[in-house]
Amino acid sequence: MTRTELDRELQRLQDQMVTLGSKVSSALEEAVDILRRQDLEAARRLIAADRAIDEQRYGMEAHILTTIARQQPMATDLRTLAAMLEIIADLERIGDYAEGIAKITLLYGAEEPMPPIPQIPKMLQKSREMLDRALEAFLEGDVEAARAIPAEDDIVDALYNEVNQILLDMMLEDPKKTEQTNLLLWAAHNLERSADRVTNICERVVFTVTGDMHELD
Repeated sequence: MTRTELDRELQRLQDQMVTLGSKVSSALEEAVDILRRQDLEAARRLIAADRAIDEQRYGMEAHILTTIARQQPMATDLRTLAAMLEIIADLERIGDYAEGIAKITLLYGAEEPMPPIPQIPKMLQKSREMLDRALEAFLEGDVEAARAIPAEDDIVDALYNEVNQILLDMMLEDPKKTEQTNLLLWAAHNLERSADRVTNICERVVFTVTGDMHELD
């Protein structure tokens, strides 16, 4: 494989990674909307659609490993490919969180009206925004952005704590709703974990550019 061929492979893989990121971001948004609407049929469709995300991740993984074996890249190229392996795994996990929210919708059901919790869509918005910027930072090799984004996870954590308190108050007011409040808390937890995965992606950006691997706060 020549230098030009490797560059084409890297570009193709980056394009596929961006596509995967777009899919999981959309799945997360759809999952929260499905939960809000308590749309059980749409929840089932989203759960089934997660298989395509899984297959794309594993297909990309095989492609990356083949590229490494054939080309034996060095330095930045090798770090880029290694980082992609980790990033697509994190993206696939975010897809799993979206699937999990859809499963929660099925468990919650459609009979009991869901209480409005404005913090949940705010968590979604911030998580998706962080994800989009993290992937852009990877494509641009923007270490400064990659180091700054994880600090915004505190916003998601604070919203999650607010959700926790709201649901705790609801449960204390009506203990019969304990199971339902626990389900909603778990949905919020999936969003909180999605933002954590974005922090992992940012760590891979820094590693790709600098070769330095450590946790970002």
